[in-house]
Amino acid sequence: MAAPTTRISEADLRARREKHHEADVVVVGAGIFGCAIAYGLANQGRSIILLERWMDEPDRIVGELLQPGGIAALKKLGLGDCLDGIDAISCYGYNVMYHGKETIIPYPPLDESGQVASRWYGATTEGKKQLGKGFHHGRFIMALRRACMRHPNITVVETEVTNTVSGQVSDQILGVETLTTVNKETREKVKDCFFAHLTIIADGYASKFRKNVTQATPIVKSKFYALELIDCQLPTPGIAHVVIGDAFPVLLYQIGSRETRALIDVPNDLPEASPAAGGVRGYIKNCVLPTMPPTIREAAERALSDGKIPRSMPSSWLPPSRQRANGMILLGDAINMRHPLTGGGMTVAFNDAVILSELLHPSRVPDLEDSRAINAAMETLYWRRKSLTNIINLLAQALYSLFAANDRLLRALQRGCFGYFEREMTDGPAGLLGGLIQQPAVLFYHFFSVAFLSIYLHACDLIGNVFGIWKLPLAIVDGVLIIWKACVVFLPVLFREWFM
Repeated sequence: MAAPTTRISEADLRARREKHHEADVVVVGAGIFGCAIAYGLANQGRSIILLERWMDEPDRIVGELLQPGGIAALKKLGLGDCLDGIDAISCYGYNVMYHGKETIIPYPPLDESGQVASRWYGATTEGKKQLGKGFHHGRFIMALRRACMRHPNITVVETEVTNTVSGQVSDQILGVETLTTVNKETREKVKDCFFAHLTIIADGYASKFRKNVTQATPIVKSKFYALELIDCQLPTPGIAHVVIGDAFPVLLYQIGSRETRALIDVPNDLPEASPAAGGVRGYIKNCVLPTMPPTIREAAERALSDGKIPRSMPSSWLPPSRQRANGMILLGDAINMRHPLTGGGMTVAFNDAVILSELLHPSRVPDLEDSRAINAAMETLYWRRKSLTNIINLLAQALYSLFAANDRLLRALQRGCFGYFEREMTDGPAGLLGGLIQQPAVLFYHFFSVAFLSIYLHACDLIGNVFGIWKLPLAIVDGVLIIWKACVVFLPVLFREWFM
């Protein structure tokens, strides 16, 4: 007869975490992904140590818009109430403002089975309305951290991780080395170590551990400069706005009852933003503000009146990489990023946390020291996440190329995209963007439908009327070029996301 197994009490596990710095899992980084995966694994009975360099409320301009698919994943993790009490604003879709014309792109409703309830998808009944949320990043992060600190299986420690700890005879990662501030007045720090069967590192876009996993580096072609608009009257409340005009795209969404975030895209080495042209402030004042509606323009001018250069964040693309787990795995923005135009980053992070926590469930992986089981879980994660992640990544990169069009073929595709939305072909694109439709074939269909509509609209403009029929050969040549440009925009990203 087998001897009965002894279950360690929560109190003993907490004592082991606090006194001996030992746990099942050490998570580095109490940001979006770090908090989510720590909470997800802790709900399964795992003992978790969550390490964060700075526990004060962060003041950042990233992670302020959560798509409906991200909210669904957040609820699956048991963290849905973190959206309460932070002045989060509901967002029901997008308003694309194209050279003064507007078209609304609402999120499609879902039926009882969780499928898109749209006339384009054969729905026979009206579905449940979907929404996203806009909020101050720091308030949301602190809500996630408070949830982790309340969990009996999680110990949160404020400390700076400096390195990993490996075994003497192998490269197996056993934990991390840290520097802990013991006196905040003198800034005296002492070295420390934390040990676990598995170390999960989620230290963000500027990860110091990325080089240990992949040689890939983020591709940055532009930056988003941020303004906080106070009491700004948006043309259509309750939705995010994308402004496309003579300047590069501008994204606007509410992050509080009185606050609206304006993100202004500025490509690298843009002549209109050079020091001689007045820098970024000069570009915003001379090129961006004239493209905005009067009420937004007034609020933006007030925000610019402080004389400071607006805060910025790089618009990074980092396709995901396979990794071999040796006691450590790298996730979150540290391993995968996309252009922030579509606001999909947090949705990807929460979806990854849901999938990984399922794959590492004790019923599947009872021993987190089993590298073979961890590697199998990571390989499954790499492929399973593609149904959502690759859609969001492809959309982010492709839409930015269209919205920031800088040649006549891209401008033709840009116009076709707006024409597609004008014809109310929005349920598919909005469902993909919101993380509600996880079918890559749907993205492929809509992208190339936009391309063919672009050819039609361009030909109509070129030929004009019956007397312009002599321009038909030119329209045919341009049509081929437009399809070629669409392939140039779409296929390299598709290949890198799916096959590398």
